[in-house]
Order: sequence, then structure tokens, then C-alpha cells
Amino acid sequence: MHAWEAIQKSIDYIEDNLAEPLEIETLAQVASLSVFYYQRLFTRLVKISVREYIKLRRLARAAHLLKDRKIRVIEVAFEVGFSSHAVFSRTFKTVYGLSPSLYQKAPIGLQNFDKPDLSLGYIVTEEGHPLISEGVVLEIQKKRNKQPMVFYGVIGYYPFKYGKMLGQRTGIDPIDEIWHDFYQKIANQPRTDHCLIGVSFPGDAPEGYSSYFVGQLSDGTQLSTLIEWTLPARDYIVCSFDTISEQLIINMGKAMRYTRFWLKKNGWIAEDFFPELYRKGNNRVTHVELWIPFKKRREMQGGTE
Repeated sequence: MHAWEAIQKSIDYIEDNLAEPLEIETLAQVASLSVFYYQRLFTRLVKISVREYIKLRRLARAAHLLKDRKIRVIEVAFEVGFSSHAVFSRTFKTVYGLSPSLYQKAPIGLQNFDKPDLSLGYIVTEEGHPLISEGVVLEIQKKRNKQPMVFYGVIGYYPFKYGKMLGQRTGIDPIDEIWHDFYQKIANQPRTDHCLIGVSFPGDAPEGYSSYFVGQLSDGTQLSTLIEWTLPARDYIVCSFDTISEQLIINMGKAMRYTRFWLKKNGWIAEDFFPELYRKGNNRVTHVELWIPFKKRREMQGGTE
């Protein structure tokens, strides 16, 4: 068994037992490792400690349960393994910036630490060969965008920190607010939901932030209240998957992490804008494509770029 497989076994065990007391000794036994080496290896592969991970996964499940206004906050606290209402409320507010009761009354977009699939950092598929990760099928291939694609929408800013990707950050989701702003702006305009885009890029964002554009594919007419953004004609590495709306953010995080790993293993590096294309299908299913502009990774003196 590979080291990552041992840690993945304990991650699966944690997910199935969030409501129960979770002791490090038990998790180490599940992984067939000593307590010392288990904690060390877990932190190395998951990027946070075991205790912190358990806390954040409990909060992620709690946030999902709180969308049901019929369930009491104290019931949620016990259902996800917290010892008391007070401890749960304090922890929830520290991580997300608002109390669970306030969130339940007016749910907003939150960023959660998702359950990781560690195989996405170790298995390299060939171009065009699908990879299955807990129900989502990821496929990577090169595509050439022969003609520029023009979109009209809105631009906002969100805090940006290197090393933390979607599914590894917690707090109120500022990108969700940008999407909400976009839908408000087009409320009385013709909808072209067959192709929407969200794209992160430097732009004119202040220090510590990144620009984020949300828009819809142009039908040839310009709306005065919206901003134009163009997807350049060039070659891209495209990671695609189908998802239902409830799993969109989780699967997007998986796709982003796997694409970064795939690029590195194939000697490429992403450039400075990251488009996400969304095409809505039937039965609540959305087809998502990450279009990653890429270039050859150059060996730098004393390391790599």
C-alpha cells in the first residue's frame, strides 16, 4: 500500500464517523501506522493537522445541514460531533465569520475544506483518458480556440493567497457574491445560459486580491451595463466534467487540483488567467470545462519556475 492510500483510508473513516468521537490512536490503526508517523504523514499530504481537518469537515457538514431551517442549531452541533452548542457556535463563527444561527436564517455562499481524494495527486492519466474520483469523471485534453470568444458580464475582486486552492479555503465565498451581482445585472436581459464563464486573472485588483470576471457568451449585441472580456484564440489544456449543482464547488476543487498536478507531471505550467466555462444541460446537470492557458515549464537556476 502506498503512503497516500493509508492516509486516504483514514480520511474515508473520518467522513463516515464525523458524529462520533475520533481519536488519533484509532485513526492511526485504520491507516496501519504509528501515531507519530500517521500525524506527520497526514499533515504532509492533507496540508493541515488531523485535528484541524476533523474540525473543518464537521463544520462543512454542519453548514449543509443548517440550510434546513427546521432543524435546530443544537441538533446540528451534536449531529456533527461537537460537545456543546456553545463550542459549536464559537468554532463556526471563528471559521466563517458569522454565527450558525445567522447563517441558517440567511444562507450565503461559504468556502469549505472539502474531503480530499489523494489519488488526484499521484495518478497521471494520458490525454483523453478519463479519471474517476468519487463519482465525478475528469478528462483532460488539449484544445485550440480558433476564434476569440467575447463575453459580457461583471468584474469583482476576491482575496488571493498562494498555496490555497478551492476546497482548501474556508470562510464566506466572495466569488459567490460576484456571480450574484452578475445575475442581478442581467435579470431583465436576454439569457444565454448555454455558455457562461467565470475567470480569475490579475487585472487591476489591489494588492492581495485577484480579479474575477463573470459573464455570458455574446450573441452579437453589447449591453451597456456590462463589461466585455475576451477569451483569446490559442491552445489550452482543458479539464472537463459533468456535475449537478450541489456538487459543483467540490468537483471544481478536484478538477483544479488535478489539472495543476497533471500540468506539472507533463512539463507544463499555467499562465496568468484561469477560465471556467459552464454549459447547462438537462436534469440539473452542468458541463464544466477549465480552459488553462499553458506554456512549457522552464528549468530555472536552483529550481524550477
